[in-house]
Amino acid sequence: MEFTKIIAQELGIKMTQVKEAVNLLDGGNTIPFIARYRKEATQELDENVLRAIVERLDYLRRLEQRKTEVVRLIDEQGKLTEELSNQITAATVLQDIEDLYRPYKQKRRTRATIAKEKGLEPLATWLLIQYTRADPHAEAEKYVKAALEVNSTEEALAGAMDIIAETIADDAALRKRIREETLRTADVVAVAVAKKAKERSSFEMYSDYREPVRKIPPHRILALNRGEKEEFLSVKIEAPLEIFQRIIELRYVKASPCASWVQKAALDAYKRLIQPSIEREVRAELSDRGEEQAIKVFAANLRQLLLQPPVRGKMVLGLDPGFRTGCKWAVVDETGKLLKVGVIYPHSGKSKREESKVILRRAIAEFEANIIAIGNGTASRETEEVVAEIIREDRLSTEFILVSEAGASVYSASKLAGEEFPDFDLSLRSAVSIARRLQDPLAELVKIEPKAVGVGQYQHDVQPKRLEESLQGVVESCVNAVGVDLNTASASLLQYVAGLKPAVAKNIVAWRDEHGKFGSRAQLKKIPRLGAQTYIQCAGFIRLPDGVNALENTPVHPESYKLAEEILSKNGHIPEDLRGHLADVCKKLALLDPIALSEEFSAGVPTVRDILDALQRPGRDLREELPRPLLRQDVTHMEDLSEGMILEGTVRNVVDFGAFVDIGVKHDGLVHISLLSDKFIKHPMEAVAVGDIVKVRVIGIDKGRDRVSLSMRDI
Repeated sequence: MEFTKIIAQELGIKMTQVKEAVNLLDGGNTIPFIARYRKEATQELDENVLRAIVERLDYLRRLEQRKTEVVRLIDEQGKLTEELSNQITAATVLQDIEDLYRPYKQKRRTRATIAKEKGLEPLATWLLIQYTRADPHAEAEKYVKAALEVNSTEEALAGAMDIIAETIADDAALRKRIREETLRTADVVAVAVAKKAKERSSFEMYSDYREPVRKIPPHRILALNRGEKEEFLSVKIEAPLEIFQRIIELRYVKASPCASWVQKAALDAYKRLIQPSIEREVRAELSDRGEEQAIKVFAANLRQLLLQPPVRGKMVLGLDPGFRTGCKWAVVDETGKLLKVGVIYPHSGKSKREESKVILRRAIAEFEANIIAIGNGTASRETEEVVAEIIREDRLSTEFILVSEAGASVYSASKLAGEEFPDFDLSLRSAVSIARRLQDPLAELVKIEPKAVGVGQYQHDVQPKRLEESLQGVVESCVNAVGVDLNTASASLLQYVAGLKPAVAKNIVAWRDEHGKFGSRAQLKKIPRLGAQTYIQCAGFIRLPDGVNALENTPVHPESYKLAEEILSKNGHIPEDLRGHLADVCKKLALLDPIALSEEFSAGVPTVRDILDALQRPGRDLREELPRPLLRQDVTHMEDLSEGMILEGTVRNVVDFGAFVDIGVKHDGLVHISLLSDKFIKHPMEAVAVGDIVKVRVIGIDKGRDRVSLSMRDI
């Protein structure tokens, strides 16, 4: 297949790898399943490469469909030539196909079509030939006919030039050359819109702005797009006219008495027809570039956020801060079960503040709350001060942490939240969500549509469908990497397990509610609408800590249970020993050679290697190997800061130009990309990720604008 060759070359992998991956994907297998359990077939392609194959394969298939459609449409007009057919077949990008189809596309009534209706096409052809001995006026005189509404040679020549201009504008090769030259030489230019020029906005730096198209970074593209959409900016592409004039004339103008007429038509073609459409295409390409990068940044940040280590075994008091509507609070136990909720008004005067502190003290004492999770939205820092006062005054061991509350309101108003807490007001549900986000970020955040989580740059300016598809893939990847406890997982979490659809996830929970805990993975086969293929896809990502077979609390797939048992038996062990004699099992397994085992049991080396790893770490949660969240007992104010101060903080967001770090003051400080590392980096993600605990030095304080500049260099 030609597709496999193209994809293999582009991704730098073997054709056999692509072929096997495509066969598995077309056979209904999911990416997490292929990446984990079909390593022999794909020669260990990881999820990122598999997703790249899917994306490129989809594009190439759409490209092929469009080629077939365009050939059919041109052939129906009786204008398909062998040369044109070959050009369409050879095209490798959709834009080239559209350029080739352009002359044959049904157009609205243009100046050229009107001229053709007047019978001026032969005159246009004659002018384009540019005979060395020619008299344009004399030739045009032949077409002056009142019946055709051509009343003078000037009208005839003007109509012919309209036809020539459209012919030049429809030249696929010329358009491609001009598009490439525009991308190479043009500038993006922005100016402030007069009616909003005096208004304060985040677009002031672009009020008189110019940057080469080839150099403009993706985040600035999206910033300009938003400024234009909100009518603060006027944005356009400025290209050097003389370059394009020269390109067209070299292709179309010859030494002839007709040359001046063709030159005029060429200039008109560029200014009226080519330049506006090329500008739209270049703007679209830049926007695609900006969106693609924004999606990558959002996806990477979302992955880090979802994989934040859970804070297990703690009683958590969640606080959703607010000024006018008060602060909603909720206490959840170690399992996330809601114990009590309420509302306090610590920002409504001194008496209310003291009353709120009494209520919080009582809740902390009654439930022995270990940690207080505070939403990081409106009034978060003010609420933080109240909590810090209680801890300081009462000398409590309780700690607090700011938790991202992005999407909490979306969850609160969702059907799912209504089903979980039918008796609670929307505002109280958000406090429960904030508390649970600390206990298990992944399990709680999957209840919210990914785009509402809000860790990225300009995500609201990206095409919703593209963003959703990418983020769904990230959530799916994270859920399957961690694994899901079949007896505690919600339907929201289960629906992201490989192969499971929302309806099947709900059926699993319904079966569990009716029949009690699952004892084995095989019981999944009893679930309505969960067929054999779905079982194969999902089984390895399901965990049963108390399952009848100890292998069911590992990533070992049921299809490999026999192999796992044989490997264990090499050292005189059985699966049950994974529960009680793990140290002895691990010590002996570590001495086994995966290559020798694969030969002995006729199994693939990657599968044997994965089984050995899984057997040594049953119930492993990869998140637990990550740094713990940064807990605090006191607050920091802007007034407490001074330049040169070294602080510890949490990375809250990573964007193209730097990272935002929570250092305990009201607004996150910014570490510019140039200050993130002692060595050169191309992108901030090479140095930091969302959730990282980092040391920073204060290098600038702007109290008027509540801005703090930070550096991570030379620390």
